[in-house]
Amino acid sequence: MDILVDLDGTLVDPAAGIIRSFQQGLRAVGAPHIDAANLGWIIGPPLRMSYPQAGVAAGDVEAALAAYRVTYRAGAMFDVTPYAGIGDALDALRAAGHRLIVATSKPHVFARPILERYELAPHFSAIHGSELDGRNDDKSELIAHIMATEAVDRKRALMIGDRKFDCVGAAKHAIPTIGVLWGYGTADELRAAGATALAESPHDLAALVARMV
Repeated sequence: MDILVDLDGTLVDPAAGIIRSFQQGLRAVGAPHIDAANLGWIIGPPLRMSYPQAGVAAGDVEAALAAYRVTYRAGAMFDVTPYAGIGDALDALRAAGHRLIVATSKPHVFARPILERYELAPHFSAIHGSELDGRNDDKSELIAHIMATEAVDRKRALMIGDRKFDCVGAAKHAIPTIGVLWGYGTADELRAAGATALAESPHDLAALVARMV
């Protein structure tokens, strides 16, 4: 089976670096400050979606994003924490014969070095993300790109992610999703978005996948 795996909130907790960079984007365009404690919701969706929801005017979104990326590239991108047990879970999935592919809305030019820094990249046969210009920001478009590029058969594919965007994007291609509860989406959010199963911890993933094969 081909397993598409989200990055932020699924493999790593990226909150510290993303929130700090996001706040810099707000400051750069004069938008109201939002405390870090109230920004967990930005983990997962594309930033071009999140900045308007945070009060940034439509005409200022690209400027906010540019400021975000200055901070992010300067080191905030590596301010992440891999979730405990995630490496073992990926090992177990690979040992069961599954092909693992990263499917993240984060630009792939950031995703790959993060995965390499924390020695997660070798678990994956391919790493796919959005483009800096916004192409493949939408998870369903990204999955379509992955299916075409990696010859993924939707009848033998599965998505693993922590937000509704993962579930909805995969569902558009008739791909089921395992929602993970250690990230930034709640059980209610994931169920409402159509998650086929929920994983309480990385240790649960191999058994859940085995039941869905």
